[in-house]
Amino acid sequence: MKEKTTYKWGMIGCGSVTEVKSAPAYQQTDGFELFAVMGRDLSKAKDYAQRHHVPNVYDDADTLINHPEIDAVYIATPPDSHEYYALKVAAAGKICCIEKPLAPTYEACQNITAAFEARNLPLFVSYYRRSLPRFLKIKEWLDQNKIGTIRHLHWQFEKPTNDLDKSRAYNWRTDASIAPGGYFDDLASHGLNLFTFLLGRIARAEGIAENRLGLYSAKDSITGKWVHESGVSGFGSWDFGAEQRQDVVKIYGNEGNITFSVFGEQPIVLENDEERIELTIEHPKHIQAYHVENMKAHLNGEGEHPSKGASAAHTSWVMECILQNKIEVINN
Repeated sequence: MKEKTTYKWGMIGCGSVTEVKSAPAYQQTDGFELFAVMGRDLSKAKDYAQRHHVPNVYDDADTLINHPEIDAVYIATPPDSHEYYALKVAAAGKICCIEKPLAPTYEACQNITAAFEARNLPLFVSYYRRSLPRFLKIKEWLDQNKIGTIRHLHWQFEKPTNDLDKSRAYNWRTDASIAPGGYFDDLASHGLNLFTFLLGRIARAEGIAENRLGLYSAKDSITGKWVHESGVSGFGSWDFGAEQRQDVVKIYGNEGNITFSVFGEQPIVLENDEERIELTIEHPKHIQAYHVENMKAHLNGEGEHPSKGASAAHTSWVMECILQNKIEVINN
């Protein structure tokens, strides 16, 4: 893609994820401008635009997508609307970044990626952990064979119910029509996507997904196992009604292991026969900063962005295999 001095972005959706995590990163990246924001509630969108100093505000997505000055669109809405908006962006011939997960179903993910591939348009997905220094250090250790031949990965994640769950108030993150796996879709997707970044694509996956608490329509207790194309095995368990929070990943090699958290900022730990390294690598204030900077580099031909449509769709395929309580072998 031809380098531009400034890429003007339009943002669809102005929910909590955009307040600190993402929108400021677009504004602070040299060569990017957050030019417009759209929200279905115009008064809320205007308030957001005023607080974040966004010059243009709309309550109609088509107006934003087809604005002649807008080069790229960031879709920051709940997953059930991603396909709808993404196909419009592709038809308009615009660059796109979509929040994760890419869509509630693998079929919808395929529709999205096919639309952008057909028009040779860049499609990014906000799996920003692939760009964070914390996880790049882990990838560096793995690439340097610091723990020898990698054999297995284990992730245990537990989270207590929150007040919203207990009150049975509506939450799209636990609505099975939008997020079939509940918090699994929102949170486990980050880890599973990260593991394919670190260890390669997954060849087959299976799982057991249940609703044990009965507080909402989505699943709340999931176990899954998978095998990467490299032969590395993986196992994960996710409990969203636990007594206390826990988030521990351990990668086992024949000469050592690496331990870390997907969401916390606890030290990452490397242990082998020769050394024990414990590093604290903090996240940036706006956690999508490196992800957004990498988009600019990609668009200007200065590097390959690590999180694009195909890898995000692959993550959705893995999650779908685990949630459907059956074994599936990769066909994508």
